[in-house]
Amino acid sequence: MTDKSFVMEMCGNKSAWQIAVEGIAKIDLEVVGNKIEAAGYTIGIRTRLAWTFSGPADLTLYPSGKLLVKTKDRELAAAIAEAHVTTWVGA
Repeated sequence: MTDKSFVMEMCGNKSAWQIAVEGIAKIDLEVVGNKIEAAGYTIGIRTRLAWTFSGPADLTLYPSGKLLVKTKDRELAAAIAEAHVTTWVGA
């Protein structure tokens, strides 16, 4: 388990969640993106501004470490947020 915490906010259209990891201002997209891919997600677009993934939910990863989780399912978003904090950016 990590000591990092996160904020999970529903986006305005109520079909996505934004996950912000506290204490993280910048990440290496290549490193974190490869961890998300190793978790079973398929990489879509790869740019210096964002990477996209498809899987149980569609994801968009930003250089700030923020993760957009496209799902209305709060429990799924929370599980993805936990993986993001503990394994993808937290490891």
